Amino acid sequence: MTANRPDLKQIFAPLESLDLELTKSQQMVALGLYRELAKGAPVRREQIASALGIPTRDVAAALDSPAISCLTFHDDEKRIVGFGGLAVPQMTHKFIVGGQELYTWCAWDALFIPELLDARAHVESTCPETKSPVCLEVAPDGVKKVEPVETVVSFLVPDELRIEQTAAETMKTFCHRVHFLASPEAGQAWTARDPGTFVLSLEDAFTLAQMLNSCRFGSVLQRTTALTACAEKEKGPCSH
Repeated sequence: MTANRPDLKQIFAPLESLDLELTKSQQMVALGLYRELAKGAPVRREQIASALGIPTRDVAAALDSPAISCLTFHDDEKRIVGFGGLAVPQMTHKFIVGGQELYTWCAWDALFIPELLDARAHVESTCPETKSPVCLEVAPDGVKKVEPVETVVSFLVPDELRIEQTAAETMKTFCHRVHFLASPEAGQAWTARDPGTFVLSLEDAFTLAQMLNSCRFGSVLQRTTALTACAEKEKGPCSH
């Protein structure tokens, strides 16, 4: 969108290198965690195990791995209240899915999480430059509605991300710099004051979201989505 931003492959490369850390079992548990959090309440390990039909010890092993634990927030009862961009406690970007009011850590999270949940989300945010509201309808396959129509996303190449980082560190170094902005002009003004950031169109930001999901979950996401669709039809055993 702008001449001074890197291409999408350059932007995505650091994220791709981190996502290679996820095994198949970790992918299943992470996806299950997203879908349990989407129910709008803190999540216990036993809840994920029950949803996935696997032993709690296997869930615990996946959740304790650096690739997942570095993106996880817990409450005082050791329940999971946030993971990989999705949160139960109130944050800046409201994310309503299935009638549940949740929140995302940054603007980009609201673009990739709908596919992980296999659900359409209503997103409410505020442009940090103009202080005006930004609203979106995001489906698993794309942004369906946006107001203002010229909305863009601030972004940065996440070259400071490390698998050893805590979720709080990731939020500080990356998430707090990724916003919906009401227009390209607002985006340019905002990013000009934050060296290292640049403006992406919504289309490019969503393409990056698809790249992330494909890399992080691959065939596991496709199979889980197919199984969910089959169960909802209630027409007998699934053939997938």
